[in-house]
Amino acid sequence: MTTTTPFGAANTAVLGEPKAQIARYQGLRSANSLGLTRSRHAPISSASSSLIRAVATPAKPETVTETKRSKVEIFKEQSNYIRYPLNEEILTDTPNINEAATQLIKFHGSYQQYNRDERGGRSYSFMLRTKNPCGKVSNQLYLTMDDLADQFGIGTLRLTTRQTFQLHGVLKKDLKTVMSSIINSMGSTLGACGDLNRNVLAPPAPIKRKDYLFAQQTAENIAALLTPQSGFYYDVWVDGEKFLTAEPPEVTKARNDNSHGTNFTDSPEPIYGTQFLPRKFKIAVTVPTDNSVDILTNDIGVVVVTNDEGEPQGFNLYVGGGMGRTHRLETTFPRLADPLGYVPKEHILYAIKAIVVTQRENGRRDDRKYSRMKYLISEWGIEKFRSVVEQYYGKKFEQFRELPEWEFKSHLGWNKQGDGSYYCGLHVDNGRIGGVMKKALREVIEKYNLSIRLTPNQNIILCDIRTAWKRPITTILAKAGLLHPRFVDPLNLTAMACPAFPLCPLAITEAERGIPDILKRVRAVFEKVGLKYNESVVIRVTGCPNGCARPYMAELGLVGDGPNSYQIWLGGTPNQTSLARSFMNKVKVQDLEKVLEPLFYYWRRKRQSKESFGGYTNRLGFEKLQELVDKWEGPEVAPARYNLKLFADKETYEAVDELAKLQDKTAHQLAMEVIRNFVGSQQNGKSE
Repeated sequence: MTTTTPFGAANTAVLGEPKAQIARYQGLRSANSLGLTRSRHAPISSASSSLIRAVATPAKPETVTETKRSKVEIFKEQSNYIRYPLNEEILTDTPNINEAATQLIKFHGSYQQYNRDERGGRSYSFMLRTKNPCGKVSNQLYLTMDDLADQFGIGTLRLTTRQTFQLHGVLKKDLKTVMSSIINSMGSTLGACGDLNRNVLAPPAPIKRKDYLFAQQTAENIAALLTPQSGFYYDVWVDGEKFLTAEPPEVTKARNDNSHGTNFTDSPEPIYGTQFLPRKFKIAVTVPTDNSVDILTNDIGVVVVTNDEGEPQGFNLYVGGGMGRTHRLETTFPRLADPLGYVPKEHILYAIKAIVVTQRENGRRDDRKYSRMKYLISEWGIEKFRSVVEQYYGKKFEQFRELPEWEFKSHLGWNKQGDGSYYCGLHVDNGRIGGVMKKALREVIEKYNLSIRLTPNQNIILCDIRTAWKRPITTILAKAGLLHPRFVDPLNLTAMACPAFPLCPLAITEAERGIPDILKRVRAVFEKVGLKYNESVVIRVTGCPNGCARPYMAELGLVGDGPNSYQIWLGGTPNQTSLARSFMNKVKVQDLEKVLEPLFYYWRRKRQSKESFGGYTNRLGFEKLQELVDKWEGPEVAPARYNLKLFADKETYEAVDELAKLQDKTAHQLAMEVIRNFVGSQQNGKSE
């Protein structure tokens, strides 16, 4: 195990100033800033052009030096708005598609993958990701996704950290059938991946309260504003037939407005042009205090501001958050978003568009490791960034409004919607719906015609439940292990993991398949050092440093850095407002207890009143924490005794202990699990 030096920056987990380490990218400048008028640019057929013309046209082309571009930029340029060669590749007899099509299909909401557990050849398949603003899923779409998972996938649905479904294992020959089924059920995968705006997050709870409803409507409007307009998605998957719902007129007006040089005139993609954005772009909307969306990890964070009567007045805006990084390259880093300013509610779409265009025009397109907007803001500083955005916005941002403290809200359990109905938030370990759980959810959702919300924590909410339905629904769910959150281990309730092996091509080690055992081991460490069952820490595990499960916000983040090896990150907080820092590298999975035991032991003994684990590690400092780990010889062992509350006699204890060993558990753990499941199935739902 090796140690890394604690990083000093408050907002970026790197040593020193990132902008001093990244070479400035000089390739693109907006036509607006050069005093030019935009014109339509057809897709460029030759890769020899020195500039991406759909993004910027130089005033004096002969003086512009050739600018390096990433290969993906050339694929986009030559694709006829994300059509070619994907439209041809999906028709061939091969099980996979070529390199260019592999990049383009991401814009359609799919990744090409292969099973990395298999040896002696690659077995190709495709992962499809839906796009569900606010996590809203209709009854029809849920049932369709459930069917598709069985008919064309691997029999499971995966709930993501951005309120969407992932469907794994679809073969190329079935892609059009699956895509068209989703589209015909009024769903979409358009823009769920690729260099454009991804799914827009919002609090998933169907609460009939003005601020929540306004946040969700705003998220849907932003998603509509930034949806591609050129029709490539429908051309490829349903032969050009469009399935579009009417959008609010204010969305159409904001998209078409070119008062400040934001648009490509007469282009089928007025906001994106031929090149779209330099990289993925993520937006979340929420209300004050509700940080169910990890607001500070997004490119843009939008927070509803209300008056004393609860009427929405406008929005605070954050910019520049992002999780992805690269191991051993400290010029890449996770970053929290900065406050940008306040906008009145009627101007929000214009402000969002101005921020997106600023990134479109100035984000790096030569090296995709540095293409996210967080690097642009880190290089420029927030003042310069704000000034450029204001040119496209046409107004000055108002002063950021004061906000209360953030809280993580899971929206689990039974809750009143405010219209006489209930909603029920269900915890799903790592978002994987399969087996008896999948059958039970299908039964309830179909029988009671329920709509669904997906949460940013990989969970699911059943909506619009009548009072008379609560008891029968609870009974069906409990039999499938879907229990009230008070019967779920607190460690599991806030834990997240990315899929990683076997299908993710970027995975270095296990995440989803590894976290169940890791959580059991953490629980055993808790018991060993004397921490109570109801105490918890936020644990997130990823198989690589890209950060899909947002491990850099966790109190304990495990980031894959080698086979069966993790980098350990410490210092996030339960309300998701602090960035963790890298504590140790190359910790083998079998050695985790050597690090976690002393950390949890001294947290229990030395913490201040109500101090979280993340708060404790930040206060103590990494140098002292490392000293505690290095000198650890184990906690004082109390004399062995039987827990008479659970075991009336030694023989019963020994019998349970033998069974527990088969499941790699302690006797106490197994007994408590049996009791919780029994109580949950018998009593869950008797109280509201």
